[in-house]
Amino acid sequence: MKPLPATSELMSVAERVVWFRPPLEALADPVHFLAHVMTYGTVEDLRALEGLVGEREFRETLEHAPPGIFDARSWAYWNLKCGRVPAPPLPGRQGVQPMGPR
Repeated sequence: MKPLPATSELMSVAERVVWFRPPLEALADPVHFLAHVMTYGTVEDLRALEGLVGEREFRETLEHAPPGIFDARSWAYWNLKCGRVPAPPLPGRQGVQPMGPR
């Protein structure tokens, strides 16, 4: 995926949705950054991406989504929006089995 420009608007979005990393570092990893925007972003955050990011980048983010960022609702929404129906399972950590009922 192409790098995202460090505009003041994107820096502001990065500072808010990837609060645990410096904005430049967050923008340097576009898949990780977009996964956070797709899960925690507002309509205004998505508007900041217009013209820079399209369906191809959102789809690539879904295909390479880091585990633990998407919640079930965001995962279902973005997979539907990108035409990935039915949605594949949420990304998980390799080698870790989900806990079932005890």
